[in-house]
Amino acid sequence: MNLEKVVFGFFVLLAATLNFGFFIGDIDAPHLHNPYELFAAVVVNLIATVLKFGDRTQIGAVHLATSLVADLQLIAAALVFGYAVYVSTEGLTPAATASVVSLSGGALVANIVSVVLLVIETVSFHRR
Repeated sequence: MNLEKVVFGFFVLLAATLNFGFFIGDIDAPHLHNPYELFAAVVVNLIATVLKFGDRTQIGAVHLATSLVADLQLIAAALVFGYAVYVSTEGLTPAATASVVSLSGGALVANIVSVVLLVIETVSFHRR
């Protein structure tokens, strides 16, 4: 068993599940979307991105691209959340929550693509 592949797979799957956990629920209900889960999703996605830098294959490049898209979407979601809570006089409104959840939904799509690529790569691996 390759420990590097285990760690890589762990972070790819953890990134997707944390993102899904934040995303699930009514889109405009702030109490259903935990900010700590969003923070954890951002951190784990960034770790997964760093782990993807070493692969020089074509599928590795697509893995990195999906991870960068997820990072961009989640960082944008965190910025919108931070603005709504700490800067805006209106606070975390249903509209702001919908924007945050929509951005995390885009990241979730990128994470799902990454998981599908991981499964395809694993299934197509040939022992020598």
